[in-house]
Amino acid sequence: MVHSLSDTTTLHNGVKMPWFGLGVYKAQEGEEVIQAVKVAIKHGYRSIDTAALYQNEGGVGKAIIEANVPREELFVTTKVWNSDQGYDSTIQAFHTSLTKLGLDYVDLYLIHWPVVGKYKDTWKALEDLYEQGKVRAIGVSNFQIHHLKDLMADAKIKPMVNQVELHPSLTQKELLAFCQKENIQIEAWSPLKKGRLQEDSVITSIANKHQKTPAQVILRWDLQNKVVTIPKSVKEHRIIENADIFDFTLTDEEMKQIDGLNKNERTGADPDNFDF
Repeated sequence: MVHSLSDTTTLHNGVKMPWFGLGVYKAQEGEEVIQAVKVAIKHGYRSIDTAALYQNEGGVGKAIIEANVPREELFVTTKVWNSDQGYDSTIQAFHTSLTKLGLDYVDLYLIHWPVVGKYKDTWKALEDLYEQGKVRAIGVSNFQIHHLKDLMADAKIKPMVNQVELHPSLTQKELLAFCQKENIQIEAWSPLKKGRLQEDSVITSIANKHQKTPAQVILRWDLQNKVVTIPKSVKEHRIIENADIFDFTLTDEEMKQIDGLNKNERTGADPDNFDF
């Protein structure tokens, strides 16, 4: 059971990753992202998830320096964007990200999307960065079961994490079961479905019972499903509220009710059919 913001899951290479973190997608580079990250760290968050695509790695790095917390206490994730995939360009993109972040290493480096014909070469680059100690863990994002099987057929190192869109309208049960069997940690992006589940009657009724918000119920559901979760916000009260989920537990029945909301409905692109 996850009891606090500092609790971690152990990845298959032994690296400890916080169960809960801050996502910074769409947080503007500069003051907005710097303040969001500093506020999160001040309130006990230790995991920050960014990406080259978000164009705010510089602000994340600046916030980390200003937050004045020992680097080894933090878990920083970034991702290689689709146009940079391929072996050489991935190595180059990684060093660009590292420079922007102002760090000596990244805790987790992910392939952002499974670009057909490129993700295997990209993965080789990640394996090399990992073996050189530039990253503590490597993984993928938006990979379906068939992408993972295809990647693992040739990989030296199995992905440690798969970050995917996951929320009560897209429970990803089959993918979750596959990754748990393979010891690949699933992490949820858009865990709150961009706020679209706040009004759902099943979730609001469970929330009322626990005197929690619908968002808190959904994030608790993630953790009880053994899913790492990274809700995004730039508002201090929301950053604090999102993390206030360690003083209650959903019953098995409530977990089932939330699972029952699945519609296989995405807010983002389909990993088998995207054009960016």
